[in-house]
Amino acid sequence: QVQLVEAGGGLVQAGGSLSLSCAASGGTFSSYAMGWFRQAPGKEREFVAGISRNGGSAYYADSVKGRFTTSRDNDRNTLYLQMDSLKPEDTAVYYCAATSSGVIFTLSRRYDYWGEGTQVTVSS
Repeated sequence: QVQLVEAGGGLVQAGGSLSLSCAASGGTFSSYAMGWFRQAPGKEREFVAGISRNGGSAYYADSVKGRFTTSRDNDRNTLYLQMDSLKPEDTAVYYCAATSSGVIFTLSRRYDYWGEGTQVTVSS
């Protein structure tokens, strides 16, 4: 069983950047495909980005493609999300998640473990 802890959220102006991290413990990090999700007030949780076990493949939601980049360091048991050109509509709580299947899923119910989330607020 893996525990996930996100960090790096905060308040940023539109057009700015933030970098999130997700530290994993208690499991074999490299055996999990990882995902980033976000949830804005009154909205359902949505897929943002995912990355394969070895980091060789990544997949992004259309809404963030070209602006967000996810990566991972399996030696440090850490997942990253670099967010550039942020927009007010990116405001949400961001979660990292792990799936033991090893496949990058866009559906949240396919993920086995979740962090508590970190707030990202983008002001206009």
